Amino acid sequence: MKTLMIALVACLAFTSLAFAEETMGQKTEKTLETGKEKAKELASEAKVETKKAARKTKRMAKKSMHRVEEATCMEGDAACAAKKMKNRMEEGKDTTVDKMKDVKDEMSK
Repeated sequence: MKTLMIALVACLAFTSLAFAEETMGQKTEKTLETGKEKAKELASEAKVETKKAARKTKRMAKKSMHRVEEATCMEGDAACAAKKMKNRMEEGKDTTVDKMKDVKDEMSK
């Protein structure tokens, strides 16, 4: 009876073994690949955000320069108004072009 009990316990002990679907090496390799892909994605996003920030900074500097020119305009009301309108149109065009470039960059990443 003791022998039968020991044999039963031994059989139950060996049947509970589990087998991994992938080895530790495969799991590590998969994790590294995932990390590399994530790093590339983050670098791409950072590049796009940097371009956006550079465009916005350039646009804001140009806008500030236009405001100074408009404030110091001494050519007369009509000429100053014409210059102001030209500046606003240029700023609107620049904003539109930059937004389109931003969309293009977002699509290409």
